[in-house]
This record gives sequence, structure tokens and C-alpha cells, in this order.
Amino acid sequence: MDEGTTIHWHGIRTPNAMDGVPFLTQDPIPVAGEFLYEFDALDAGTFWYHPHQRSSEQVGRGLYGPLIVEEADPIRVDRDLTWMLDDWRMTRDGQIAGDFGSRHDAMHGGRIGNSVTINGQMPERIAVRSGERIRLRLINTANARIFGLDFGALEPVVVALDGQPVTPHVPDSNIVVIGPAMRVDLVIDMTGKPGDAVTVIDTFYEGLEYRLVDLAYGPDRLRDAVPDWSMDLPPNPLAEPDIASAARHQIVFNGGMMGQMMMGSGMGSMMDQMREGNMWFINGEAATGHMMDPLLVLPQGTSHVFEMDNRTAWHHPIHFHGHSFRVIARNGQPTRYREWQDTVLMAPEERVEIAFAADNPGDWMFHCHILEHQAAGMMGVIRVEPGTTKN
Repeated sequence: MDEGTTIHWHGIRTPNAMDGVPFLTQDPIPVAGEFLYEFDALDAGTFWYHPHQRSSEQVGRGLYGPLIVEEADPIRVDRDLTWMLDDWRMTRDGQIAGDFGSRHDAMHGGRIGNSVTINGQMPERIAVRSGERIRLRLINTANARIFGLDFGALEPVVVALDGQPVTPHVPDSNIVVIGPAMRVDLVIDMTGKPGDAVTVIDTFYEGLEYRLVDLAYGPDRLRDAVPDWSMDLPPNPLAEPDIASAARHQIVFNGGMMGQMMMGSGMGSMMDQMREGNMWFINGEAATGHMMDPLLVLPQGTSHVFEMDNRTAWHHPIHFHGHSFRVIARNGQPTRYREWQDTVLMAPEERVEIAFAADNPGDWMFHCHILEHQAAGMMGVIRVEPGTTKN
């Protein structure tokens, strides 16, 4: 390319020096330069990679890819498919619109496109077989679009979130919701008849529903009954947080249009920062670059709970680099599955608690993965202070 870049390995628990954050973990890779990324793939699962340098435009122009780490003992399926979901803001002559960095996008829901693709294409139909069991890996690579996929009469079963196994379950209302940067692994039994078709619809934005693709059954039947194969994935070697002894930290997200500005004594500071062009805040501070004082300094080997409060009118997929965390509560209610994630979608005015063991030393980005929100201030650094990891 004619500009510098980096590669961030999203959801992979790399050493800090391999995390790909410009000016924090490395200098941008210059034009005609190179950088060797080396790390062990500690966890099996569905991950992806993308730049962290000018990411709203570089990712928005399609600079990313899937990264699948296979299990030593995977669940049994007939087919393993990956769908990289993205949207693109296209002009009438079929070009990517060049209005990256729009202030309007940054203050609202981010850069939402007008054309949605699966693996860079707009397929009309995807062929399936009656009786087939498919593992479908969904990766949301969009800058800002949230998907809520309705598979019609099919019953998708969630078996992993953000690469980490979860108790197999049917999603609420049978709708698979996936925010930017998140991944969902589904097991889907194709229970329709030969010659049938089922339409997958994105229903997330009310009044803006649209047909994503048709799943078209071929003329033959693979099997007559749903197989009784296990859907339980083997766990990855994640450090379990000690929630009883965990230190608790309040993290408040503010900013954007139509949101609460209430941060007590920090309100005046946020107004000053907004006059300087910043629009989003974590604990009253807007990031102005990747080099910044840490929001928190955590001793390596200790357990922590982040009590996160979204005081805005917009969704925010909050991503923590270098770690996976358990989502343990939403609006004060314990979660049913205590799912491991690295990116958690917070609804407007929602409170979410996450718990993790700070076992990976270094300075780690903590930010909204609506990339326009990140660029406009919703980003911080969590420092895990090196030391002797506790057992």
C-alpha cells in the first residue's frame, strides 16, 4: 500500500509485542517495510485479523481476513463454512464512497454501508443438502453494522462466541445477533425438503430488514433424521477469574448524539474535549491517539470485574485486547451461560459486568469496535503490570 499499516490478531492471546497496535506495541510498518509476527495459537476457534492503523478506512476498504484455529478434536459436522459479513458504502457508479472520517458517522452509529456481502460477494443462493449438519462460523468485519440473522424455520445452535466454546443453546427469539468484530459459531441442521429454500433475513434494524441470502436445497437427501452427534466443543486453556476476590472497577461510556453527559465533576472536562473535536469518552476521557496514560494498572495474576455502564444512546461492541473475559451480568442480572468473549455488545443504557484474570502482561487496547467511535475517542489502555503469575 502507499501508507503504513499493522496487523492486529483479533481475539488471539498474543504476546503484547505482537498485538499490532501502532505507537503502543510497535511502530507502523512503513511502505516497502516488513514486520514479522510470531506467536503461539493458544486457543482453538474462530478469529480474524485486521489493521489498527487508520483502521476505520483500512478495514472499511476490506483489509482483513479470517483466522481459523482448528480443534485437535473438533465436533462432527458434514461441512464447515465461514461467512465474513461486511457492509460497504457504495456510490451509484459502484465505487466505495470516500467519505471516511465523517463527523456525522462518528457522532451517531458509525459508518453503515448500503451493500452487504458474504465473503466479499453478494450471493443469491447458497447450496445445502437436506439432512446436512453445517458448522457456520460468522465473523462481523463491518465498521459499524450489527447483524440480527433470522434463519427462518431452521434452529441454529450457538456453540462458540468469539472463538470460545459456550454451552450449546438456541439464541433468544431464534435471532443470531452479532456486533462488529464479534464471531458466532453455529451448528445448523438442514431440516428442509429437497428442492426447498429458506431465506436468511437480517432483522436487527427495525424497518430496515432485508434478505441476506437464500439457502437452497439440492435434489437429494443426505440423511432422514437429525444426527445425534455432540455439539460440545472442548474448552480452551483460559485462566478462570476468582470472582469472589476480584477487584471491581467502574467504567462509564459517554458521548455521541442524544446520550447522557452526566459524569459528575467530569462533565465540564468532557464539554471542553468535545469543543476540541472529541466525541466519545471512557471515564470522562477521550483518546487522542494510541499513546496515553493507562485507564487502569492491574497486577499480573490478579482477577478483576469491570462494571461497565453505557450512558449513551448507541450500541457499543467493547473489545479488550490480549484477554478473553466472562460476561457475568447484564443490568444486574447474572448471565445464563457466563460466556467467554473478547468483544461484548452493550445496548444503549445497558450495564454489563465482565470478569477476567489479568494474566497477559503489557499495555492493552480497550475500545469500542465501531471504528468511527474508536477514532473519535472511545479508546483506552489497560496496563497489566508484569510480575509472577499467581496460581
